[in-house]
Amino acid sequence: MPLRFMTAGESHGPTVTAILEGIPAGLKLDASLLNPELARRQKGFGAGGRMKIERDKLTILSGIMEGKTIGMPISLLVENLNHKQWKEKETPPMTAPRPGHADLTGAVKYGYNDLRPSLERASARETTMRVAVGAICKTFLAEFGIIVGGYVRSIGEVDADFGETKFKSRFDAAEKNDIRCPDAEAAEMMRARINACIREKDTLGGVIEIVALDVPVGLGSFAQWDTRLEAKLAQAVMSVQAIKGVEIGDAFENARLPGTKAHDAIVLDDENLVRPTNRAGGIEGGISNGEPIIIRAAMKPIASTLTPQKTVDLVSGETRETTYERSDFCPVPRAVPVLEAVVAITLADALIEKLGGDSIAEMKTRFATLKKTKLSDFDLDNEPHIFW
Repeated sequence: MPLRFMTAGESHGPTVTAILEGIPAGLKLDASLLNPELARRQKGFGAGGRMKIERDKLTILSGIMEGKTIGMPISLLVENLNHKQWKEKETPPMTAPRPGHADLTGAVKYGYNDLRPSLERASARETTMRVAVGAICKTFLAEFGIIVGGYVRSIGEVDADFGETKFKSRFDAAEKNDIRCPDAEAAEMMRARINACIREKDTLGGVIEIVALDVPVGLGSFAQWDTRLEAKLAQAVMSVQAIKGVEIGDAFENARLPGTKAHDAIVLDDENLVRPTNRAGGIEGGISNGEPIIIRAAMKPIASTLTPQKTVDLVSGETRETTYERSDFCPVPRAVPVLEAVVAITLADALIEKLGGDSIAEMKTRFATLKKTKLSDFDLDNEPHIFW
């Protein structure tokens, strides 16, 4: 069964919820394993006022018995503590769309008589449940030794320099500061830049790097356009609010290079075929190649700014300034666990598709037989063939 999930709920409604289907039976799971990921989503320098209100705690409603998955749909719920401030209270009309938001486009598409329904569902509050689903998928991937981690690569014009630091060390170092940047010196510069932005009543974006380690060869396919692994990952990453660009590996740098310098040589180490470089970001021809999968996402400065922006009141037709809705000044550090989640969901789906099976035990047996990039894993007969 393919992995699939849906989320529901509005930013200031009573709850946000999700249903996840396709996780096999036998995975050890309870809310205490998942809540730390929700807590990570709420932490990060540059967060707005709502993070001081919400204390997200996950409730698992179905799909788990005696601490293990049973192969059935898993339903999840998080209460919105801020809902009590809105319940049964008259809300002033919202008639002036904010640039960069779904206020205007949502009202056109759905014919709303107020702009707030667009805001409520388009809000990044929805990512609470994607992080919850992603936490389950991270737990599933860990059963096969696959790790997904991330960190901030840049904020505004401040770039980090990781040198030759190993990926696992980057993951650990990122969680030691509230910028989620493994480069401590750059993190301090980023913090100063965010502070300046707060004083200027503005917002900042940045670039986040997500890496998946020990992904086996053979996930994804080039059989159809929508089966390519990088296409699935790009869609997942681009679906996160405020993400406006994505690259796999050194995509944009490679675009400036000749082909002889843009690709990863294949060399033999004992019986193993290895890559001295990983410019492709772990995917070739839509299929994972065994190298770390590297994804970079560009997050725009969030559109809710304390400094008003020009807009038009849709009732009066007059030009006016936007009204501020509580939001982050820089959501980049908080977006790291969100992007880790959507990458983990995509890779879990690809692994389930590859392995088949209904239980963890069955999948582990099949996982152990997967081919690798060893000479002995290839079955070439070295004979001419007539293909057509």
